[in-house]
Amino acid sequence: MELLKGARPFPLFLWGLLALAAAASAAPSVEYPLKAAFLLNFTKFVDWPPEAFADEKSPFNLCVLGDAPFGRSLDDVVANETVNGRPIAVRRLARGADLRACHVLFIPRAERERQAEVLTGLRDSPVLTVGETDGFLADGGLLNFYLEDNRVRFEVNLPAVERTRLKISSKLLRLARLMPEPHR
Repeated sequence: MELLKGARPFPLFLWGLLALAAAASAAPSVEYPLKAAFLLNFTKFVDWPPEAFADEKSPFNLCVLGDAPFGRSLDDVVANETVNGRPIAVRRLARGADLRACHVLFIPRAERERQAEVLTGLRDSPVLTVGETDGFLADGGLLNFYLEDNRVRFEVNLPAVERTRLKISSKLLRLARLMPEPHR
């Protein structure tokens, strides 16, 4: 299965950041800075196919759909960061924007009503869709934040990931709750 890979070393500081983020309280004042840190770290453990980029110099597009709940925290977290040598561009997108130009697309709670439509439109595309609502994975999303014991956690929709040509590191998957294969 192409989905799992583990060839890249897992830097100790990233383990620490993920552990700190997972263990920290999800109080409203820290919830979105923690989610911003998770979004950045997800990029370190996912490989995108070459066709996901227009050319070798294209930036890595980290997109937020609709009203961004992050404030400046997402911009601050990704400042001066790169993904495989590409600078990260944070894009806040309104209705009608080209979502396929995103490499990571965060869909906040405020977009819950159109979440299924957006995810259907991106089905099988190499866009790492990340949400934060019940039913996000069932609608076809790839990763979903949830709160457990007042801590930020995430879950992964493996069947949907396999259709995207994205490759998620087994190291990241070990930290996630995995959505099981659907019964047929």
